[in-house]
Amino acid sequence: MTTIGDVARRAGVSRSTVSYALSGKRTISQETRDRIELAIVELGFTPNAGARALATAETKVLGLLLQFHVDEFAPAMLQYVLPVSAAARELGYDILMVTDPDGAGAIRRIGASAMVDGIVLLDVTYQDPRLESLRAVRKPGALIGLPADTRDVDAIDLDFGQAARVLVDDLHEHGHREVALISPPYHVVERGGSYVWRFRDAAIEHADSLGMRLHPYYGESRPPAVQTSVHRVLDVHPSATALIVHNDATIAALPGILRDRGISVPRDLSVVSLYSRDFGEEFSLPYTAVESAAETLGRQAVAQLVRRIARSPQAGQPGARLIEPVLKNRGSVRTLPR
Repeated sequence: MTTIGDVARRAGVSRSTVSYALSGKRTISQETRDRIELAIVELGFTPNAGARALATAETKVLGLLLQFHVDEFAPAMLQYVLPVSAAARELGYDILMVTDPDGAGAIRRIGASAMVDGIVLLDVTYQDPRLESLRAVRKPGALIGLPADTRDVDAIDLDFGQAARVLVDDLHEHGHREVALISPPYHVVERGGSYVWRFRDAAIEHADSLGMRLHPYYGESRPPAVQTSVHRVLDVHPSATALIVHNDATIAALPGILRDRGISVPRDLSVVSLYSRDFGEEFSLPYTAVESAAETLGRQAVAQLVRRIARSPQAGQPGARLIEPVLKNRGSVRTLPR
């Protein structure tokens, strides 16, 4: 295994000079730094994370806390994991992924042992029990999701209320007056997933203000319950001319469900939804949708966390930031006669 001494010999400098070049604690001439960097590349040397942490008080590791629930649609969570990992790597950080069901305990453990410089929280709930531990360990934290209390943390999320209003407006402008809404499963609400009621409540309220009839339902996350729930909604409301789907498992399965029923979109039924571009491509979804901004949320959360770690003035004050929804028209809404 290549050591710091090997690098020093190859570059023709002392071990301490290599250490200073790696830690940045002392000024090294550009010519010397170039020789050291060339030796590192030629020898394939990787600085020991523990030694680097002792030298710089930084680990260059971000903790990523999440939990894959067996009753949820796993690909939806992966939409956020991938951009977080990619953004961290581009900024020179590794990711320590923690899936311990005891999230609060995991934060205390990795915080007390100085394993990470900061923590990203996914699967954020409205009264998230991990926030108390995050504040106690005094590690910078970035949340993808909106809790009730954002003191001392940076929270970034899509503006789900505005997303609902954008979709309702699009249907209303095309002449639709009776629509059905399929939300995430009710157990997500029970766990505190605020994005569910933020979208659902806004859709109901806005449709009512426009004189539209909206039939709201909680959907499912696993087959065959997903298929059964969609069939039930369509059977109960044959006069509905459009369907709003805010449920990843449902929208992924919808093309097959409608094909089995002989329903053509948008000729027989208009469909709008909310999902990311990558998610839509993965499941070949042809529907007009608000971009869920998973890539944007993941990357911005990491960038803000790194600014907070570096104590950059650009980090600003902690708090919540909501991303404005963007509608992507894919031609799945039919214009009805007025």
